[in-house]
Amino acid sequence: MIIAEKTKIVEVVPYDPEWKVEFNRIRDQLLSYVGDLIITIEHVGSTSIEGLAAKPIIDLDLVMDSYDVLPQIIERLQQHGYEHQGNLGIEGREAFKRRQADEFMNYHLYVCPKDGKGYLEHIAFRNYLRSNESALQAYAEVKQRLAVQYRYDIDAYCEGKAAFVTSILSKTMN
Repeated sequence: MIIAEKTKIVEVVPYDPEWKVEFNRIRDQLLSYVGDLIITIEHVGSTSIEGLAAKPIIDLDLVMDSYDVLPQIIERLQQHGYEHQGNLGIEGREAFKRRQADEFMNYHLYVCPKDGKGYLEHIAFRNYLRSNESALQAYAEVKQRLAVQYRYDIDAYCEGKAAFVTSILSKTMN
């Protein structure tokens, strides 16, 4: 998996309720830029799952109806300091990077079509862990073990999580 910004040190920390607050702040800012062009903004990734230890980076999916509006979204986000990075090897997910600092904690921004595989997998995985305590605990253990083992290698950390993520998606993406 290729992520939008390379993490230099893999750090998994206990769940922080402030992540939900921070997501709302980032979401509100993004809505002011592109709210008329999208369906919704979803908080995905580990910070969106209450009780789950995570890297303290918010993942946001801006959900569009279709690729027809992507050029307008790219233009608007560029006007507000974002660089379009393409799909980074994952079909159905367009990544954006902040070109300048803002007042928010670190976050990864993706634009996805409502029927895109990347978006649907993010939601399925998030919702499964939110409703399955044993899977949540198992994933937390995997993440914490890998964060220690691959503290300076985000690619190996992500590859190490892949089997667990795939096993959950095989249950939820029928």
